[in-house]
Amino acid sequence: MMDDNDFRELLKYFNRPWQGYRRVRKGVIKKLRRHMTELDCTNLGDYIALLGQNQAAYQRCQAHLRVTISRFCRDKLVWGHLENRLLPELAAHFPEELRVWSAGCACGEEPYSLAILWDRLQIPTVLKIIATDADPLNLDRARKGVFGKSSLKSLSPECISSCFRRLNVKHYSILPHLQENISWHEHDLLNPPPQRQFHLIFLRNNLLTYYQQPTLGPAAERIVETLMPGGLLVIGAHERLPELSVPLFRNNLCPLIFHRPYSLIHGSVV
Repeated sequence: MMDDNDFRELLKYFNRPWQGYRRVRKGVIKKLRRHMTELDCTNLGDYIALLGQNQAAYQRCQAHLRVTISRFCRDKLVWGHLENRLLPELAAHFPEELRVWSAGCACGEEPYSLAILWDRLQIPTVLKIIATDADPLNLDRARKGVFGKSSLKSLSPECISSCFRRLNVKHYSILPHLQENISWHEHDLLNPPPQRQFHLIFLRNNLLTYYQQPTLGPAAERIVETLMPGGLLVIGAHERLPELSVPLFRNNLCPLIFHRPYSLIHGSVV
């Protein structure tokens, strides 16, 4: 059955980076082993051969390569800067409406984190969040808004008590009013974006981690092109942006946040 060396070879087959999967590989390999057993494949060669012949098996394997580990307010530095400065500034520049895309939202921790923060800020600007993921099962879980204690570990006890209803010892349900501004859509990040003109895009711990060139660059380019001038892009803690034609400038205080300038005039940011 599959070991680390086999997993490396499978990643090469799909043009995926080993470095992105290194820390989370055990869970992924476990799912792939089950898939191989279901298909009566005892070695990697047979598995890859079958994937090349069976589109359903190929797509199922791709689904097993998706990593959905997340939690609320992941990377506190990001959420602190958004709450204390960047979101109020963004709302001041776009006072009527802010459109946000949580790209690859997994089970919803990220868009719900933003909804919690926005509720705390009490800014009158209308907030609309589009949360997308390629896995419909993830979206079903996100819509239900039920989370285990481990997903809430970055939140304060006060936040948990004010934003969630305790269901049992291990599970909490997010309050209904924090679900109102979020719409959920099935979307693969390698496909054209769901719409254009976002003021804020979260592109964290998915495309930039689990893909590599030549797939990565064009997909990232299409996503960043939907960011409005004056908008913000947020990436994950261990991620780097590929070279893009769209000008982006890193935030001086938080290196995971990038600004798209309103315009560039003779090399100066406006």
